[in-house]
Amino acid sequence: MILGNREIRKALTEGNIIIEPPPKEPFDSTAVDLRLNDSILLPKKGLSLSFDLRQKGIATTLSQFYENHLISPAGGFVLQPMQFAIANTLEYIKLPIKANTPCFAARVEGKSSLARCGLIIHFTAPTIHAGFNGTITLELMNLGSYSINLYQGMSICQLIFERVEGEIDFSPSQFQGQKTPEGS
Repeated sequence: MILGNREIRKALTEGNIIIEPPPKEPFDSTAVDLRLNDSILLPKKGLSLSFDLRQKGIATTLSQFYENHLISPAGGFVLQPMQFAIANTLEYIKLPIKANTPCFAARVEGKSSLARCGLIIHFTAPTIHAGFNGTITLELMNLGSYSINLYQGMSICQLIFERVEGEIDFSPSQFQGQKTPEGS
């Protein structure tokens, strides 16, 4: 069941969903907007490599092969056509698992206004599992024909919350507590 804005407010008030800093009102009918943080990671140019996805520790691998670029508060960052980048949300999300209280998971989704310009926010894995805490990593791709200006603090994606049914055995991911786009 997807939560409506009244149920989202209730879960935030009761501490069953925690978003820091708190999201700006008004919420859409079934989602909360999240904002772009102040940096973006771009693949280093001129490297010849291949990711071995069987290996653990993708955050360490990404930090070696990507360069961090601060997003200028005034000028923003220009994402060129067919350019890939990784960024994260300004907001830190917590979906606690507590005994005898409702438990929630979420899905990160793009915004239609950005998609119409060619901006993809994530390719796969939209699920934010119950028990997760951290910023949300975004895989950004400009599939459009024109450059897209990105600014820190702009609404970049939205979270859709769902109530989890049944008891949960918490299983933390390698990205638990992440504060950077690469997952550390």
